[in-house]
Amino acid sequence: MRLKYFFGLIVVLLAVSACLMNRGDSNKEFELAKEEIVIRKIGHEILLHSGDSTSRVLPVKRIAKNEYLIQFENEFIFDPDFLVQIVQKVVSENKLSPDYVVNVIDCLNKEIVFGYTISGGGQNNVIPCIGRIQKKKCYLISLKFRDQGIIIFKTESKVLSVMLVLTILVLCIRYYRRKIFVDKQVKQTDLPEGGIRIGEYLFSYEKQYLALDQIKTELTIKEAKLLHIFATSPNQIIDRNRLQKEVWEDDGVIVGRSLDMFISKLRKKLEFDPAVRIVNIHGKGYKLEINSN
Repeated sequence: MRLKYFFGLIVVLLAVSACLMNRGDSNKEFELAKEEIVIRKIGHEILLHSGDSTSRVLPVKRIAKNEYLIQFENEFIFDPDFLVQIVQKVVSENKLSPDYVVNVIDCLNKEIVFGYTISGGGQNNVIPCIGRIQKKKCYLISLKFRDQGIIIFKTESKVLSVMLVLTILVLCIRYYRRKIFVDKQVKQTDLPEGGIRIGEYLFSYEKQYLALDQIKTELTIKEAKLLHIFATSPNQIIDRNRLQKEVWEDDGVIVGRSLDMFISKLRKKLEFDPAVRIVNIHGKGYKLEINSN
């Protein structure tokens, strides 16, 4: 992969990751609005249980990060036992945080007239003063959830974003580790006698091989001849007729498809260096492109 394409891929992945993050933020806002409606349902059920089917539950107030306040239009009587049951039912059905504290507050003096705490495991629940019906008054109900928040967010977008970021980091690390390693190997490895450096490859025309990372790839006589012509004229267009004549002149018969077949073989043997490639120049011939960036 050419360097410019590599960094292009990184930009694309980062853009996709940003889009997924933004989508996650949008989902979060939607879920917060939804949760306020769900919590308001608790107030609705409490009023119905007290015999009030006409007065309003006022809009729920979010008074802290994980704390909500339910307000009522009129005074009402409430049963602590039913309050515990209805809150637990709504929390469970809507997959809210299982750890929370509920306080019923007197509107006038702001004193807590009833309160309890629920732990997800059920072993640390504290529910005092149940079984005592509270008289008709103006009440506020406060629900405070544990720090992880009241919403179990859909995490697909965040997981994908993290995976994309990790993929980008892995690609960067692998690319630069390989590049540093190869550069080091090229510097430390002497060119073979009469050899030519082609990008990250070492090419020996006499011994008919390519070397990369100290791994040798054998070449046929014709592959070596072709590559030698290209290597001595890098980034220059080589006429098709010249290639056919110089490589196949000893055979007596030149088959047009033979050149294309050997070019294809050389491309495969050079594919491990993304900066090197043999390109077809339509109507003219071929060129060995070596990108030094």
